[in-house]
Amino acid sequence: MGPKPYKRNIRTAPEFLITDERDFELEKQKLVAHLQKTQQLGAAHFQNKESHAFGPLTSQEWNVLFYKHLDHHLQQFNV
Repeated sequence: MGPKPYKRNIRTAPEFLITDERDFELEKQKLVAHLQKTQQLGAAHFQNKESHAFGPLTSQEWNVLFYKHLDHHLQQFNV
């Protein structure tokens, strides 16, 4: 949860690997919808919600995790 960004080219869990073709516009729409839903739920929804990898997190820790994860992938694809 620290300030350092994720390292480039770190391995992802096998269940998250995308091995088929995807429609970019559809995937972009899904991402925007997920971001909007997260915003609508608000910080209180995420307070002490459990992460599969890190256990219970505060809403601030979730915020950092969401940002770092999305930023990692946007930079990965030079977006």
